[in-house]
Amino acid sequence: MIDVYEPGAALPLEAFTVLTGTDIKGASGCQAVNGCGPLLCGANGTGIMGTPDDYCKGRGRPKGLCDDTQRHTILAQSRRLFVQRGYGATKTEDIAAACKISKQTLYRLFPSKPALFAAVVEAARPQWLEFPVPEELPLQQALERIFRIDISDDEDRDRLDLARLRLSECPNHPELHQFITESETNHPLTPLACWMTRQAALGRLRLVGDAFSLARMLADMVFGALVMNSFNDFRWPSGEARQIHIRNAISVFLCGVSSVPQTP
Repeated sequence: MIDVYEPGAALPLEAFTVLTGTDIKGASGCQAVNGCGPLLCGANGTGIMGTPDDYCKGRGRPKGLCDDTQRHTILAQSRRLFVQRGYGATKTEDIAAACKISKQTLYRLFPSKPALFAAVVEAARPQWLEFPVPEELPLQQALERIFRIDISDDEDRDRLDLARLRLSECPNHPELHQFITESETNHPLTPLACWMTRQAALGRLRLVGDAFSLARMLADMVFGALVMNSFNDFRWPSGEARQIHIRNAISVFLCGVSSVPQTP
């Protein structure tokens, strides 16, 4: 049973804890009730006027969201605005407003707009290739899984939108090159090249040239048509049609199309 206090009456710590489920000692800047001034009972005699932090102003600011949570929100909102408006037309003020944060917080977590764009691109890497995959899978099945043959229509649309944005905006904004241009060691295809090298060591794959060049070749076969056709607002008629394209591209890469054995 909850005690009823007269409206406007000062509440002891125990009463505040019962009525709100909050220990005021945990409020930011609060060390004790008498250090924050009296807590007043609401007009109905059972409510609380304000929150503990309302009575602790001047004793420290309320704790905000953690940096990881804010980064996640910033990346999500930035991606949405970049895709909708384009990189050039999106202002950092727009991103901060969409995230309900100050520009100071935005720049503390991402030092520049190009760095933020690069972070958006980096965060999208898992949409393109899946690793690791079970070693015991046949090559065709393993590569189908790596290239995410079962990706949903919505996620496929999202990744193509971002790829189209990157291809269209980077030539117009030279400042992006230093952030977007990846070295081979940090390239999104490096895990695929490493996987190919491992398969060759196991005798399951014959490397023609270096593994990184082969990884780029296969990625162009699988993704090239998808990305370039997206500039014409191309959409697969069905998820099955996209799967057939990915499966056929991998099959041609592994086995070729000639029915007659070819001399290397």
